[in-house]
Amino acid sequence: MKRIQCFFEGYAFGVCTKLGEKLGIATSSIRLFFIYTSFLTVGSPVIIYLMLAFVMNLRQHLRRRYPVWYY
Repeated sequence: MKRIQCFFEGYAFGVCTKLGEKLGIATSSIRLFFIYTSFLTVGSPVIIYLMLAFVMNLRQHLRRRYPVWYY
């Protein structure tokens, strides 16, 4: 089980981890929230998750290319 968790933490864009750090909430709570709301709303949080991953990836590339914009 630990091996599966490490795989998803490493390759699932790090959205839940980043949200947990910013909001001061446990990462496991955020993951459970995404899982439960995905079942209840037939997958719409997955779209939000992917949009957050895209924005985080875009910001990461912009920081490397234009370091003056971000202090």
